[in-house]
This record gives sequence, structure tokens and C-alpha cells, in this order.
Amino acid sequence: MPSEQHPTLSGFANATHRTPRLLTLLLICVAIHWPQHAEADEKPSDSSQRLNVLMIAVDDLRPELACYGATHIHSPNIDRLAKSGIQFNHAYCQVAVCGASRASLLSGCRPETTDCWDFKTPLRSKMPDVLTLPQHFKNNGYETCFLGKVYHHRTDDASSWTLRADRWAPADPKKGKGYVATPMNKRVQHPTIKNLKHGPATENGGDVPDDAYTDGHNAQRAVKLIERFADHDKPFFLAVGFVKPHLPFNAPGKYWDLYDRDQIQIPPRVDIVDSVPYGRSTWGELKNYPDIPRNVDTLDDETTKRLIHGYYAAVSYTDAQVGKLMDALEQTGQRDNTVIVLWGDHGWYVGDYGDWCKHTNYEVATRVPMIFSAPQLSADHQTNALAEFVDIYPTLCQLTGMSVPDHCQGESLMPVLSDPNRDGKAAAFSQYRRNKPGVGPVLGTSIRTPRFRYTEWRRVKGGQLEDIELIDFQTDPEATRNVAAQPQYQSFLPTLQKLCAQSKTGVPL
Repeated sequence: MPSEQHPTLSGFANATHRTPRLLTLLLICVAIHWPQHAEADEKPSDSSQRLNVLMIAVDDLRPELACYGATHIHSPNIDRLAKSGIQFNHAYCQVAVCGASRASLLSGCRPETTDCWDFKTPLRSKMPDVLTLPQHFKNNGYETCFLGKVYHHRTDDASSWTLRADRWAPADPKKGKGYVATPMNKRVQHPTIKNLKHGPATENGGDVPDDAYTDGHNAQRAVKLIERFADHDKPFFLAVGFVKPHLPFNAPGKYWDLYDRDQIQIPPRVDIVDSVPYGRSTWGELKNYPDIPRNVDTLDDETTKRLIHGYYAAVSYTDAQVGKLMDALEQTGQRDNTVIVLWGDHGWYVGDYGDWCKHTNYEVATRVPMIFSAPQLSADHQTNALAEFVDIYPTLCQLTGMSVPDHCQGESLMPVLSDPNRDGKAAAFSQYRRNKPGVGPVLGTSIRTPRFRYTEWRRVKGGQLEDIELIDFQTDPEATRNVAAQPQYQSFLPTLQKLCAQSKTGVPL
């Protein structure tokens, strides 16, 4: 891919209805009836009246937030964002791992098209000519820029941005691994045991400012950039990616102080009856930390509470950074002409079922927080309509009055945004590759419908069906039993199998 020269930066059923505000400006009517797809090489349209876009990506953020009903979490700023817009209660990522999840979201393509299944594979190595979401905005006259972790890889994607892509962290990348910003905090990444790259999995940062860590530093820089954009005629597409609550769970002490460890509840450590054993997380990501035992199947209560405490502190720390971006938009007079979308790149186990990390097709790993807020949308609403990450690309296009490129494989969520009570698509798709003992690589394709999660495990070579799983959330909301073999569910399987076969294209809204 040729290099580009860029200017540098300085320094399901009915939804829950809350209280509506004035809605449905003329633009929403235009967006709903806008053509779904168009050629990618269209001429840039007049951008002088376009809405700005602030896209906030949060690593490893599960929908355990106060606005999602988790009142024990201190998340006032994400809650504030949710009250200003529409919160999706059943949004799902395409692959429960950072790199592959972001590749699908930013390309608008499903993983069978991107061929990105892990965190190691850059999108451009598989789809060198794909028109990415920010690149499409750039081609339509937007100033595009990112700060922090947006694509997974630290080199990011130069062709997506008009302003030079910056690395994750301003600190020494060789020692800090991009996660921390000061010498004091680099120690959490220093090798302490042979063959291990990490320090402890948790650390209370004590009395340090937010910008002692990378996310706080990037939030500070994003605020300055928002202030700078206020004086520009061109609209902006600004993507800000926060790393926390990714491991290690380190944050300033004031965020740890928000939680009483003795009051933290440990999720039930239950086995999923008749589950496919190789489909579960082995939480190797967590076991790479020297303070975590490597040869255990379950962590003790003390370690579990320490980790959950650290995760919660990291969530609240990132929530505070989100608030700074929202405040900057308001203080510069740009809030009323800016679309905000916030998403977590996949879910995360915090001891649920005794598991940790992500890397599965199950509900905990694939369900994500997703919130849209825009001046032409109603405020303070939730929707139970199913949504997927591949839907974000076409939705942002229509919210800003742009056409949707033909290659996009998701569906615009504008019909749901205009009526949060309406039904959504019939199924959301997630996929994950595993290794089945005695068989080899298998691909798990999982669909979430309003009632079920149905998963097929097929050999990567040849496509032979190996195993199926079926969770009935209507009778088993905690998802503890695979009922695929039970007689009373056999009549449901043909419909679910037909839906699952559409994994390459998805299903219409």
C-alpha cells in the first residue's frame, strides 16, 4: 500500500422508553430514505453542513454499566451519553477478539470476507483495497483523525486519516507496550518472570493524575483537537480509542476508591451443561501475568475480587475520559452538530462461569455496549433490537447524509434509531475459530435471535459439522444448558440452521 503524507497533530420485544425530547428533524427523514448503497468512488459532496462524528472505542468493555442496569458501576459519563441518545441492549461483535472485531467494524465486512480471525492479522493484509469507514468520510470531505487504539495494530491505517495516525502512547513503545505513559507506570509491563512480558494483572496507581496513563493523556489531546476543530469549516470524523479496561487493570487510585472490594459480588461459577468443551475460554491472556496461577481451572475468591475490583476501577477511569470528550464538544458549541457513537470491541468474562477474558462465541464474550447520540435522534431511549458491529458503518453514513458503499455487509440501523420500539433483524452473527482435539481447526458460527443462541462448529477444511449448541434464553436466562439434543427443541432447529447458513451475508433488518 503506498504511503501517504499527512499533516501532523499538534502536541428485542418492546424497548424500554425513558423520557423523549424533541426529535425527528428533517435530516432523519432524508437519512431514512437515502439510498442504501452507492458506488465507492462517488465524488465528495458538499461537507459544509455535515454533522461531525466522534467515535469512541473502548477495549474489553462489557455492558456492565449503570445505564445497562449495573447500578454498582460508577459510569456517570457513559450514562449521560446514553440519556442523550439511544442505547442498544442487544448489540454483538462479529469476533470476540480485538483485531478481528475492529476489522469487521471498520471495514463493514463480516469475518468470512475480511479473513481476520485473531488480533495479529492487519485488515489491509487481507483486504488491501477496502474502503474503510474513516476513509469513506475522508473521501467525502471530512477531516479524519484518530487517537489511541482504533484499529488493533499500532501502525493503524494511514489511508484512513487526513491527519497523521499516531501511535497508541506517547511513551517509549519498547518498554511501555503502548499501554502506559510514564516511567512510574511502565513497571507494570516490565518482565518480572522469565518468558512473561507483563507485571501484575492489577495495580492501584495511587495519587497520580489521569494523564499519567495513556488513556488520560489521549483524552487530553482529543480535547485539544476538538477545540481546534471548532475553528475549521470542514466537518470532522474523530476516532478515540481507549485501552482500559484491557489488562493490566491499572488506574489512578481515586477510581479504585469508588468500590468496596468486600461488597463486590462474584458471578456464579456454574458449568454449562452439555456444552462443547473446546468452545470455552482458556483465559491464557490472563494467565500471562505473574500474579495469576497458570495451572488452575478456577481462581480463588480473593484473586477474583481483586481482579474484578481492578476491572471496575479501569471502567470508571475510562468513563471519566469519555466525559472529558463530551464536555469539550459542549464547551466548544459542537455538541448539537456531532454524532457520537460509543462501543466496546467485545465482551469480557470477569469470573462468569469461572471463566476470564473473551475468545468465545458465548453471550458474555460477544455482547457489547453500543450507544448512538445525534442531534436528529430522540434522547433517553433503549432498544432491544438486535444489532451488529457491521451495522455501524452504514448507520453512520446515513446519519450524516452519505451513501453507503456497496461492499458493506451490515444494515443501517436508522429504522431502529427512528423507532426504538420496532423489531430488529432476525439474527446477529458471531464467529470464533477453535481447535477440536482429534479433529483440528473448527469454526464456530453463532447466531443470536431474540430467544436463542444457536452455534454450529464445522471443520475449517471441508465444512463438516462437528457439534451444535443451543441456549434458550426464555427458559434459561443465565445460559447454563445446551438443549440442542432435547426433543422439545428439534422443531426449532431447521429455522435456526437456515439462519446460520447466512453467516457470510447476514440477514436484513
